Amino acid sequence: MGDIIFGLIAVTIGIGVSYGLYWLLNALLSFLPEKILKRVQWIAFLTPALVLVTLVLLVPIVQTFIWSFMDKRVENYVGFDNYVALFTDPNFLSVLVNNFLWVLVVPAITVAIGTAVATLTNQVGPTREKIFKTLIFMPMSISFVAAATIWSLTYAYVPPGRPEVGVLNSIMVGLGLEAQPWLTISDGRLNTFLLMAVLVWLQVGYSMVIISAAIKAVPEETLEAARLDAANAWQVFRHVILPQVWGSIMAVFVTVLILVMKIFDVVLAMTGGNFDTSVLALEWFRVFFESREIGPASAIVVVLFVLIVPLMYVQIRTVKQQEELR
Repeated sequence: MGDIIFGLIAVTIGIGVSYGLYWLLNALLSFLPEKILKRVQWIAFLTPALVLVTLVLLVPIVQTFIWSFMDKRVENYVGFDNYVALFTDPNFLSVLVNNFLWVLVVPAITVAIGTAVATLTNQVGPTREKIFKTLIFMPMSISFVAAATIWSLTYAYVPPGRPEVGVLNSIMVGLGLEAQPWLTISDGRLNTFLLMAVLVWLQVGYSMVIISAAIKAVPEETLEAARLDAANAWQVFRHVILPQVWGSIMAVFVTVLILVMKIFDVVLAMTGGNFDTSVLALEWFRVFFESREIGPASAIVVVLFVLIVPLMYVQIRTVKQQEELR
């Protein structure tokens, strides 16, 4: 309850300060001549935002880069030692492989399922469409930790001699098969793929909603023209619908991709990063908060930053291309 009150107070103060600053700037600018006002008005309103961005974003980024070249207690410069230690550490290389698999699998499957569901639900009539889309979108309303808890029960394993409580193992036992400790099976990184299923389940609803809206925006004339040319349903989708919604698909893909690069909650809640399931964000959490090694932790953040920035550029460019098409 205290956290909620503190949050409300913080929001109230933030709104009050913003309004007060806006009023003060307008009051000060009102004393300027018209010619000067036109030149400096945009600077006056842009400066507070630039100062805020600099303090809360740019300064921490620069500080993190500097710390990444320092020792554990950020007392002495060690050059590239932190980076050399990272990329020669088998555990960190395994973490990078896990991140690569997340990036390779989750966005592609999420977008593929979202596109398929969006296309199919658009064909079942308004009432059924609303029901199906509501059910599929529901996971988006819960937190990652709550989803991890649900899926932990799905994958739960009980040693032989006791009744199984996990959904998956209950099905296995019901079929006469042996229950498995799914989240501890690292062979072929099976447990990592099982964790991926949780994020796919969470993000398919988002993918479906965005792509469905794009499909509904496809001009009916183009669809009718394709059908008059004797195109079947697959050909209409492949050659008419898909090219026109490709921008939206790419926007969803890159958004999920950036989310995947920062994945943390699901892995921490379900395996704690054990059994070869750790990822970059979780590795940083361990090094910084558990080991208190600020320099090496900063190096991990820089690696993650370098991997994410190009993706953000692609996302911004994709959004701009969509706006131009509109």
